[in-house]
Amino acid sequence: GEYGPPKSDPMERVNEESYRITQAVDEAVVEPVAYAYRDVLPEPIRDGLGNVVRNLGEPSNALNFLLQGKVGKAFETLGRMAINSTIGVGGLFDVAGKKADLPYRRNGFANTLGVYGVGPGPYLYLPVTGATTVRDLGGSILDQLLLPVAVGKPFNQTPYAATYFVVNGLDQRLAFDEEIAVIRSSEDPYFLRRQTYLAKRRRDIAELKGEPVSEEDAAWLEELEAMKAAPAAPESTAPVEPPANPEALAITQPR
Repeated sequence: GEYGPPKSDPMERVNEESYRITQAVDEAVVEPVAYAYRDVLPEPIRDGLGNVVRNLGEPSNALNFLLQGKVGKAFETLGRMAINSTIGVGGLFDVAGKKADLPYRRNGFANTLGVYGVGPGPYLYLPVTGATTVRDLGGSILDQLLLPVAVGKPFNQTPYAATYFVVNGLDQRLAFDEEIAVIRSSEDPYFLRRQTYLAKRRRDIAELKGEPVSEEDAAWLEELEAMKAAPAAPESTAPVEPPANPEALAITQPR
C-alpha cells in the first residue's frame, strides 16, 4: 500500500489544517456576513452587483476562448460584454443573457494552461482562495491582473480592487452555500472537498478539449449532486427511555 500523502496533495497535513481554520472562520464570520448581504440587500441590487462583477470578467473569458482556438465563443463573449456594458447600463442588467440568448460562460488562464497540457500541480487549500491547485492559482492571478495591467485606472486602484473582492467573494459564498453545507456535514469534509474539486477541474479541461470525462470523476461529481439533492435528516424527536435499573447509574452521580 501507499504511505504518506497522495501525489496530488503532497502538503496534505498543512492543507487540512488550513481547511479546518478556514471553515471555522467561515462559520463565525463569512457565512453570517454573506447571509446578511443576501437578506438585507434587495435582490435586484444584489443581482445587479453580481452582474457587474461577471461583466468585468468577460475580457478574460473572451481572451481565453480565443487562446483555446474557440473563436466563435470568443466573439459571442465579446458581443455579450458589449450588449451588457451599453444597453445593460455598465453590466448592471444581463440583457445579453435574457434577450439575446448569450449565456455567461466562465473561462480563464488556468483553463487555457490545462488545454495546452499543463498539469494541475499540487493541490492547495488556502485561506480566502479555498480549494485550488498551483496551476489554477497562477491562472486566477493572471485573470485578476488583466484589467489592471491592460487598462489601468480605475482597475488598478485599491477602491476598485476592494469592492470587486468583497462583492465577488459574497456572491461566490452564496452560490456555493448548499455545496459547502453538504461537504461540511460529510464524514470526511476535507477529503470530499479535495476529490470533488479536482474531479470538477479535470472535467472542465476535458470538456474544453472535447474529451470524455473519466468514470471516476463523473462518479465523484454525481455523488456530490446526489448528496445535495438528498433531503436533510430530520432531528430525532423520540422520547428518551429511562434506564431499566436507575440504581445502576448511582456510581456516576455526585454525592
